[in-house]
Amino acid sequence: MSDPDAPSVRVTGPERHRSRFGLVLDTAGSAPPSPRPSPPKRGRGGRRKNAAGTETHARPCGANISLIEVLRPVKYSGRNVDLTVLCPFTEPRPMKIERVEAIPVRIPLKAGWTMKTAHGVHATSDYVIVRVYTDEGLVGLGEATSGPRWSGESSATCLSVIREFLAPELIGKNPLDITRLRARMDRVIKQNPFTKAALEMALWDIAGKAANLPVCRLLGGPVRDTMRIKLVIGGFDIPAAIELAERFLAMGVTCLKVKTGINPEEDIARVRAVRDVAGPDMPITIDSNCGWNITTARHTLQRLADQNILLAEQPIPPNDPAAMAALRATVPMPIMADESVFTLTDAWAVCAAGAADILSVYPGKNGGIAGTVEIANVAKAAGLSCAIGSNLELGIGTAAMLHVAAALPTIDSETYPADLVGPLYHDADLLTEPLQLGPPAAVCPMGPGLGVTLDEQQLKRWRVD
Repeated sequence: MSDPDAPSVRVTGPERHRSRFGLVLDTAGSAPPSPRPSPPKRGRGGRRKNAAGTETHARPCGANISLIEVLRPVKYSGRNVDLTVLCPFTEPRPMKIERVEAIPVRIPLKAGWTMKTAHGVHATSDYVIVRVYTDEGLVGLGEATSGPRWSGESSATCLSVIREFLAPELIGKNPLDITRLRARMDRVIKQNPFTKAALEMALWDIAGKAANLPVCRLLGGPVRDTMRIKLVIGGFDIPAAIELAERFLAMGVTCLKVKTGINPEEDIARVRAVRDVAGPDMPITIDSNCGWNITTARHTLQRLADQNILLAEQPIPPNDPAAMAALRATVPMPIMADESVFTLTDAWAVCAAGAADILSVYPGKNGGIAGTVEIANVAKAAGLSCAIGSNLELGIGTAAMLHVAAALPTIDSETYPADLVGPLYHDADLLTEPLQLGPPAAVCPMGPGLGVTLDEQQLKRWRVD
């Protein structure tokens, strides 16, 4: 029978298992709490006293022991002392990635919620869910919201790139080495941002779970508790646009986005119809998805000057920052670059040319969470704001977006509401617990990692492999 007055001792080293960050696990599998040491005070005979008046002594340790910590006062030379033995710390064996699983899914958008843009009609989402398995039992989740007309990636190419190129670069490596693994992925194959983002967000998910912290805290901590959202009205005819605007306003949204770039006259009529429904003060953004040339864009945006447009998103095709800068100089509303900003180099070119007032960012388009952070920092240096865009993600992808939106001050969701809405448009989100997306505002999940759990039953229903 154990002595209740015996000291509680923790030992790290070859004799005991250690957690990822060097904490010793007791037989129940959890690390017992350790009180923070108090500043020492001088005692008699050169001994030191802590704040409770208990004497402490430093002692050497054997070669096979890294740390012994006595958690309660013990008898030592006839006195009650707090004995701490300090020894060199040895880093534990690195975690390793054992395998990567990529699962194709096909999920339709809700009836009446399909999306029509200058790129075409989006009625079904053919995406890929990723699981990255480690030798310590942690599993990271990711999502590739691939779209051939958007980034040139499809579900099939995503699966092939992961299987042939990216998974071999990750297996056997430490998932916490995110920067190193990003470089390996970029080196082995170019482009494919949404595919790489799925794996990279899974690495962040593992890192958060290992630290028992949400990803937004790994990014420096949340700077906002909620993120204002907007709902999107596709490029439909006037009756359908009015019906959607009325439905979204009834849900409590405080900003609307109208798709344009399809036909200038119809675009103008659609925006005016939504403005009539929303009233004069409701913020409205428009998104042309590269659908106009510069002449059409200039003429159309000038005709919409009386509609109190918060911003015009990607009015002309990308890859010509000078043209967009010239357009920006002649229209009355701010310009947001979306398709123009996939990479860090894109962001630099747009900012250097003065081609935009706001940059649209999100992990999928930017190749991962770290890519979004880098681009937001370029925008910050240029004195610009960022807004969260979207490719109509499911639950996992939206969770990654929520973490960067919560943590990065440059992402100004208060002024430019975010497209954190993908799960609202789909028949399923693949999560055990739905995200809190409002409207009018979304909340970041604060569990470890991305803070979400994959629903195996939903996955079984919607997978198409």
